[in-house]
Amino acid sequence: WMLGRVTLNPIKHIDPIGTLAVPGLLLLTGAPFLFGWAKPVPVDFGRLRKPKQDMLWVAAAGPGANLVMAFAWAILLKLAVIMPDNAYSLPLAEMARAGVSVNAVLMLLNLLPLPPLDGGRIAVSLLPPPLAWKFAQVERYGFVILLALMFLGGLDLILTPLMLIFLYFIKNLFAL
Repeated sequence: WMLGRVTLNPIKHIDPIGTLAVPGLLLLTGAPFLFGWAKPVPVDFGRLRKPKQDMLWVAAAGPGANLVMAFAWAILLKLAVIMPDNAYSLPLAEMARAGVSVNAVLMLLNLLPLPPLDGGRIAVSLLPPPLAWKFAQVERYGFVILLALMFLGGLDLILTPLMLIFLYFIKNLFAL
């Protein structure tokens, strides 16, 4: 709150490197994908009653929000599919498909058990203290590992089956 980032204003979340420089460089070099990040929201561990356990809930909030948004887009997709054809049904369906996909990718990527991603923080909160401390040390290399996975195609190998499973779940849950 004191940093002014508890807001829906996207300008407050811009990170000069992660939001502008890296995606800009990827665009200029013709990379087949875009990648970036926003300013992280710091967590005051002093305000958590049980920091190790409570961090699980803090870390799960982002992927949980993506799950809720994916469900909301799936509901809109269902609405677009069942509504009579009109000028809005096809654009709504396409926008809803994109909304489901984008939120699924963000959720699944952030749930990967690699610090500093949310999944890494969840893993640290679930591991016994000696293992948690050792696993948390991976964080200093986490971004490099993530970039290596991305550029070497490993991220596709991990995320594609997870995406297929999640999208299958969404299609069945909402009868799409």
